[in-house]
Amino acid sequence: MTVALMWEARAPEGRGAELLAWARAQALPERPVRRETFRAPRDRVLVITWWDAPYDAVVPELPDPGPELVTRPVHRWRFEPVAAD
Repeated sequence: MTVALMWEARAPEGRGAELLAWARAQALPERPVRRETFRAPRDRVLVITWWDAPYDAVVPELPDPGPELVTRPVHRWRFEPVAAD
């Protein structure tokens, strides 16, 4: 089974590049099957990691950045794949 973890944060205006650099520099204690990092307008950063684990498994997650790099709490979600029809 696979579980995908999504981590999304929004930086203060003009600090998106700093938040992106911070997120990319975060090493996890275990290596996920896959890790992708995205950016979006309004200084948002999204990181998705895929793990070969059940939905409720304890797997490493990115931490919260310092309060100077975010305008609100980090959003986190878990997803599991859905079989094709």
